[in-house]
Amino acid sequence: MDLPEIGVFTPQNARDQAMAARLAAFLARESAAFGRDPATGHVTGSAVVVNPARDKMVLTRHATQGRWLHPGGHCDGIRDPRFVALKEAYEKSGLPRIDPLGSDILDIDIHESPACGADPAHLHYDLRYVFIAAESPPRALAESTALAWVPLARLQDYSDDASVLVLRDKLARI
Repeated sequence: MDLPEIGVFTPQNARDQAMAARLAAFLARESAAFGRDPATGHVTGSAVVVNPARDKMVLTRHATQGRWLHPGGHCDGIRDPRFVALKEAYEKSGLPRIDPLGSDILDIDIHESPACGADPAHLHYDLRYVFIAAESPPRALAESTALAWVPLARLQDYSDDASVLVLRDKLARI
């Protein structure tokens, strides 16, 4: 499925098809989809950073949510979520070199972002892209309280969130 301005996504199952259809409908109706308005929800870009053996991924313990997540963030008007994902991976991991592993979208996940500060709970239309990096020690920066290279076989020890755990299955296919 070719999503204009975003890239190619190949749905693997009914969940993927539903997420892609919801995203396409959102992009068609929302002129500020890449903004940051919590009233409408918005597109976010996330990086699934794997080691060269592809058996570990970087997770960050989010400072405000207290949950282990893959690096990502708001597009803030930038209409290139793949670029946003890479930028966020560098900013949140402190890794010195991160390279794309293909150009396709790995996963689309639409989830509720909890209320934070003045922003009410709202939807994130999260586009996830795969990147590869040498397994050097990540450095926790301002938005993270911890970072780790997490073995995919132990991902459930860090998160029970289905939107994170689905990444293990997706990575097994690459």
